Amino acid sequence: MSGTSLDGLDIALCEFEVYDKSYNYSILNAKTISYSKHWKEKLTNVKNTSAEQYFKLNAEYGKFIAENINEFLKGVVEIPDAIASHGHTVFHQPQFGFSTQIGCGATIAAHTGITTVCDLRSLDVANGGQGAPLVPIGDKLLFGKYEACLNIGGIANISFDDKSGKRIAYDICEANMLLNYLAEKTGQDYDKGGDIARSGKVNSELLDKLNSQSYYSQTGAKSIGREWFEKTILPLVENNGIAIKDLLATSTEHIAQIIANDLGYKKNVLVTGGGAFNSFLMERIKAKTTCEIIIPETETINFKEALIFAFLGYLRLNEKVNTLSSVTGSKSDSVGGAVYLISKR
Repeated sequence: MSGTSLDGLDIALCEFEVYDKSYNYSILNAKTISYSKHWKEKLTNVKNTSAEQYFKLNAEYGKFIAENINEFLKGVVEIPDAIASHGHTVFHQPQFGFSTQIGCGATIAAHTGITTVCDLRSLDVANGGQGAPLVPIGDKLLFGKYEACLNIGGIANISFDDKSGKRIAYDICEANMLLNYLAEKTGQDYDKGGDIARSGKVNSELLDKLNSQSYYSQTGAKSIGREWFEKTILPLVENNGIAIKDLLATSTEHIAQIIANDLGYKKNVLVTGGGAFNSFLMERIKAKTTCEIIIPETETINFKEALIFAFLGYLRLNEKVNTLSSVTGSKSDSVGGAVYLISKR
């Protein structure tokens, strides 16, 4: 998979076992392939290309994914049963009936020789849902011992069971998408440990503007994408005369506040995603909540989402529900994903 923060392509080799409706998992191997400047620019700018250029890049990026999977699998004794590919989100506008991830699944299947599950969001969107978040069913079935699961990636999202046992989940706010954008203005890919933010001062006027966005007070199924970020958040942090370190300090405080608001009085919360490595952000979240914040081992932090997208592919191939209407707001649960089957003959 590839997240909105554009860190790189995550590949995880995963194994699943089921015992009386209970699932066990293992991450056998995992790797992140960092994007070159070339690929970062292509994936950032694809939304502005022509239809012809989009489909050309869709095939090109599918081949890029396949080549990296083939390299990753060198030396693996037993070839995986399937690939589950989320791809990279380009457009996310469920209100207009679409959510589009680039990275052609047919190309991946053809170049790897492995059955490929892809396009995991479209059925839910067509069914009236947000198509996001998709991870909560994995949170429930694989990480159910935690009261809530918080992922801080390009976008921060949360999932938890309500009092009736129904899974609830939604995107909370922008996160690394904003912090990385600002850090890049200093020549860094990201603000390591939140050190730049820690050296800055919070601008209360900007903080109030960031915190007052209407999305944060919406209830029910909701999700955000890069379009929302560019339209709503970027205009507030650009060309305002505030020093970058102060912008990072203010943005970190904003993200911590919005996340803490949504954690409420939960007893314990598992935190994964790149934001878990941002010690300053984690300090600010802990200062604003009474929840026990649990940060797992590095492998789970980095590859939990890739693991769960592999699990979604496993569920799809076994024709089991992998998308929850209680999370996305669609008309019904569904078994989402297009499948490109490769004959084993």
